[in-house]
Amino acid sequence: MKSIGPISILHVIFLSMTVIGLKNHVTILPPLLNDAGRDGWVSVIFSAITLLPWLFLLVYIHTKTNQEPLKDWLKQKIGKIGSSIIIYSTAIFLIVISAFTMVETLQWVNTTFLPQTPVIILLLIYVILCILLVSTNIQTIVIVNVFVLFGVVVFGFFVAFTNIQVKDYELLRPFFEHGFQPILNGMIYPASGFIELMILLFIQHQIKDRMRWYHFAIMLFILMGLTIGPLIGAITEFGPIEAAKQRYPAYEEWGLVSLGRFIEHLDFLSIYQWLTGTFIRVGFLLYVVADLLNMTGDNKRIWKMLAPPFFFICLPLIILNENLFLKIKGEYILTTTFVFFFILSILLGVVAFMSEKSSKKLKTDKQDIESGEA
Repeated sequence: MKSIGPISILHVIFLSMTVIGLKNHVTILPPLLNDAGRDGWVSVIFSAITLLPWLFLLVYIHTKTNQEPLKDWLKQKIGKIGSSIIIYSTAIFLIVISAFTMVETLQWVNTTFLPQTPVIILLLIYVILCILLVSTNIQTIVIVNVFVLFGVVVFGFFVAFTNIQVKDYELLRPFFEHGFQPILNGMIYPASGFIELMILLFIQHQIKDRMRWYHFAIMLFILMGLTIGPLIGAITEFGPIEAAKQRYPAYEEWGLVSLGRFIEHLDFLSIYQWLTGTFIRVGFLLYVVADLLNMTGDNKRIWKMLAPPFFFICLPLIILNENLFLKIKGEYILTTTFVFFFILSILLGVVAFMSEKSSKKLKTDKQDIESGEA
């Protein structure tokens, strides 16, 4: 097949590890532990298995759109008004989830190692950095991601293996302690991360080759591992009750890292992991927004029309009480994310199916007309 875009499938897989991996590795752990407890890891596996058939819907949409930009394809199939509703709704929602990622990260920064720094200054600096990344192109984003992801992965395995000395896997038992209901309740949280694979369709015109079902399956499997790893780590190191009380379980695991008697307090390495993850996630999501709104390559429009709305959406969130922010994120945003992208995928699938059906009908009518003329 002829190459279409500048990035490869491998770049896309690495991108999913950072963009979605940050959310599943960090953000969903508190509500998941709160709802499913020690059986949260079962919720992750069940969620991945349940969403496996949904991947074929993504492949179907990807195939039927012929890797065209979705905004152009929608305009052709359902008209300017219908496509505008979908595009602007998606763009606004991506800005909102980007804002929640940004604010959660800055709350963690302000709570853990910069408590005396005005959070508004942190927000301003990080928004500028992310918009600078958005102002580049998809190639720059994936190249930066490859470099930072290497360190993230190395440090992740480092903390996982180093803390084996303090892990008690007996804390994972008894299995199904409170039946299946908590497990089913907890499935929505990892699913809200897995469902974000849908976002990759918005950059399909920049991918060299066509994505197959096994590419999506590989990404889903990797994301499942990225979710289960810190989740089991938190349970086996702190116990399910204490882990559920923690605001940042993935970060707290770094507090236990020590090498012998003289090397400890290595939790500063987690700063690199979280800040680079947020940088890539927010930058990529806002890049997708810029692409949907035809801003890519026009830096003036990005700075004038994308940066201010993003900043002013983050502003009220950052002054919220942390407990209220956590409640809104856990009870509403994560669930809404799953519902929004699931409905969007169904809608795109219906449009693809109906357009294929209508094109077949037109082809049949044309053949009938030609045979009649003959």
